[in-house]
Amino acid sequence: MDDRTSIPLDAETKVAERPDDHKTELRLWLRLLTCTTLIENEVRRRLRDQFDITLPRFDLLAQLDRAPNGMTLGELSQRMMVSNGNITGLVDRLTEQGLIERRPSRTDRRVQIVNLTPEGQKFFRSMARINADWVGEIFAGLKASDIDALMPLLAKTKDSARKALRNGDGM
Repeated sequence: MDDRTSIPLDAETKVAERPDDHKTELRLWLRLLTCTTLIENEVRRRLRDQFDITLPRFDLLAQLDRAPNGMTLGELSQRMMVSNGNITGLVDRLTEQGLIERRPSRTDRRVQIVNLTPEGQKFFRSMARINADWVGEIFAGLKASDIDALMPLLAKTKDSARKALRNGDGM
């Protein structure tokens, strides 16, 4: 077996090896994707190892922490950009753990409002503080000036992507 084939390469490295095959924009997208994947995988691992919780459950708790009056399942689905079915499963598991509770809406009995329990709020907030420290560690190699330079560029990138989605340009 060739030694080069035994080392898996990320998509960005593969593109870099054949730069004439791809546009600069594709290389940028792959660089962003690689960064996101590396960071997300590390956060997932740490959440699982330290708190025995998945990233989607953490994200759902984060949404509810920002909504003191609770949210409907539909609102959670929309904010987390996942299906109602995914939200229902997450809510079921977090309810079983005593971290969130459901109650019927006062105006529509078919609609359920979900909110953090006091235990859920305490658990989430302790995780969130530690998660913020992890993210700080992950970005420790960047100077404040690097972050200051990246933020407007990433905002511009986000705006460009949103405009392309609205206009249907190739998407």
